[in-house]
Amino acid sequence: MADFDPVTKAVVPAAGLGTRFLPATKATPKEMLPIVDKPAIQYVVEEAASAGLLDLLMVTGKNKRSIEDHFDRAFELEEVLEAKGDEHRLSQVRDPAALATLHYVRQGEPKGLGHAVLCAKQHVGDHPFACLLGDDLIDRRDPLLKRMIEVRNTYGGSVIALMEVPKEQVSLYGVATIEGSVEDDVVRVTDLVEKPPVDEAPSNWAIIGRYVIDPAVFEVLENTPPGRGGEIQLTDALRTLAGKSVAEGGQVHGVLFRGRRYDTGDKLDYLRTVVKFAADRPDLAPDFLPWLREFLDEIS
Repeated sequence: MADFDPVTKAVVPAAGLGTRFLPATKATPKEMLPIVDKPAIQYVVEEAASAGLLDLLMVTGKNKRSIEDHFDRAFELEEVLEAKGDEHRLSQVRDPAALATLHYVRQGEPKGLGHAVLCAKQHVGDHPFACLLGDDLIDRRDPLLKRMIEVRNTYGGSVIALMEVPKEQVSLYGVATIEGSVEDDVVRVTDLVEKPPVDEAPSNWAIIGRYVIDPAVFEVLENTPPGRGGEIQLTDALRTLAGKSVAEGGQVHGVLFRGRRYDTGDKLDYLRTVVKFAADRPDLAPDFLPWLREFLDEIS
């Protein structure tokens, strides 16, 4: 097996304006919207940490200071909880700060995901890195990111997570052209297109928000013109890398994900996610599920 640099760093783009959740996101980052009692962004950081990625860069923007505060210590609050002997809530307050070593950089202008990733160049340097999007939550019981790192360690290049979606939804995603299986759950990606029309999509295997990326992407992004929506698209840069050799930092593989993914990108999917997470909580489900069944009976 080839000797590829280990993946130890993660990048989490979190500079979006969250316009689909206005007015809630006028002063509160969309990444801080709670999934039951924990902000969505914390689930993402926990996933990176569980995959061994303890050096994490958050790409933020204006009005995102509360994200930094959440992953910092809150000594006054901790003192109050400690005085009350509330060990459970004290642990909940302290846990975010202990997950990983977090760094922050601002994306000054909303120029797209590719530009947000490019903002990580100085921190990442010549190392491969994972990129996790906060709109996609992956169930902790499905170690997708660990599997993607394994694939990178075996084949080099970059690795993207692919999920089969209904054909009518392909225009919402980046979509991959894939070759036959390299392993049961691994394919070679030969081409990529961002949000194609339904009748032009090369497949219904869509990119979901998990990537393991070779550092060669930075040079490509610096030379990638704005694409779909007038933004610098990460999909376009990965398309370029798919046509290069491993020695050039190229080739792209896809991990076919058939596990549990929760999309928090719009209001309806966000509500579904909250309900699913609440139904899976042993401290909430015994009371929540009977109420939910009763409520559904009332409105049916």
